[in-house]
Amino acid sequence: MALSTPLSQMYVALPIGIDGSSQSLIKVQSVSFTEKSWSPLLRLDTVSRKPSLKKRSTVCMSLQQQASRSKVSVTPLELEYPKETPLNLYRPKEPYTAKIVSVERIVGPQAPGETCHIVIDHDGKVPYWEGQSYGVIPPGENPKKPGAPHNVRLYSIASTRYGDSFDGKTASLCVRRAQYYDPETGKEDPSKAGVCSNFLCNAKPGDKVQITGPSGKVMLLPEDDPKATHIMIATGTGVAPFRGYLRRMFMENVPTFKFDGLAWLFLGVANSDSLLYDEEFSSYLKDYPENFRYDKALSREEKNKKGGKMYVQDKIEEYSDEIFKLLDDGAHIYFCGLKGMMPGIQDTLKRVAEERGESWEQKLTQLRKNKQWHVEVY
Repeated sequence: MALSTPLSQMYVALPIGIDGSSQSLIKVQSVSFTEKSWSPLLRLDTVSRKPSLKKRSTVCMSLQQQASRSKVSVTPLELEYPKETPLNLYRPKEPYTAKIVSVERIVGPQAPGETCHIVIDHDGKVPYWEGQSYGVIPPGENPKKPGAPHNVRLYSIASTRYGDSFDGKTASLCVRRAQYYDPETGKEDPSKAGVCSNFLCNAKPGDKVQITGPSGKVMLLPEDDPKATHIMIATGTGVAPFRGYLRRMFMENVPTFKFDGLAWLFLGVANSDSLLYDEEFSSYLKDYPENFRYDKALSREEKNKKGGKMYVQDKIEEYSDEIFKLLDDGAHIYFCGLKGMMPGIQDTLKRVAEERGESWEQKLTQLRKNKQWHVEVY
C-alpha cells in the first residue's frame, strides 16, 4: 500500500477472535508512509492469551510488512545523546510506578508453558539502552519477611530504547509464566507458582507495576563499528535483548546508527510453537539477507548429527569453523537464557577449539580481554 500524502488519522481493522471473525477498530495518529514514520504504536486494550495469536504479527511489526526494507522513524532523538549509560535511576526502596499497556501470549498451543510479551508504559521516566534489564516488584508481602515487599525480579528488556511505540515511553518484557507441577501427581501446585511472572502474565491494561533500574552493562550493544559482526545465542526468553538489538539494526531509522555488519541469531526452544518473535526475525531475513542470519534449534522436533535432541550448542558446533573465524576477526558473541545452557555450550566450544589445535582457555581469556564475550544467564 502506498500513500502519496501523510495521514493525521486512520482506522485499522485487526482480527481479535481465534478465527479472525471479530475485529476491532483502532485509531492511529500521525501515520506517514512517505517519510516512513509510524508513531505511536497501535495499542490494544485487551489481554490476549489465545494460542492462535502466535500466527498473527504483533501490531508493531506491521510496517515491515507494508514496504520491504522500510524503517520506522523514532523519537525523541535525545535518547541517542545521553551523557552516560542510564543506571539504577529507580531503586527497590523507591521504585517507579508504571502501567501495563498490553499482555499477549506469543507461543502456540503445543508450546510447553506460556510465554507473554508485556508492554509497560514508563512515560519516558525510566530510559534504558538495548541489552539492559528492568527490575519488577510484584504486589504483596514477602512471605519470608513479613511486612516487607517482595524481592526484585530482573527481566531483560525486549525492546529498543524507543519501545514498541517508537516514542521512548514504553519498554517490553518477554516473560515465561513459572508454574510448578507435583512430580508424583503431575498436577499444578498454584502455591508454588512464580509470584512475579504470574503477576505479569495475568496483568491487564492499566494495571500498575513497580519497576526499578535500568541495570546492566555487560549486554550493551557496541555501536562504534557499524560493520561489526554480532553472534547472538539464546534459549527461550533469553532472546529478549536480541530482539532489541535487531529492531535497532533493521526496523528503526536511527540517524546515529546505520548498521551494515552481520547479525547472526541462534535460538533454541522446544518446538515450533515455542518460537518467539519468529515472524519478526524472518522478516529481517527476507529484507536483509546479507546482514542477518537466523538459525533455530528445536529440541523436540529435530535431531543432531548423533541422533540426539537438537540443542543450541549442536547448531553452534554445526557452524563452528565459521564462528571461530568470525571471532578471530573481532566478532562479538552474546549468550542469554537459563544458566544451564552454558556448560553444554562451553563444552562444545572447548571441543571445537581442541580439534583446531587451540587452547579454549587462552581463547576465552583473549575474547574477554577484547570485550567480545558477553554473558547474561539466570
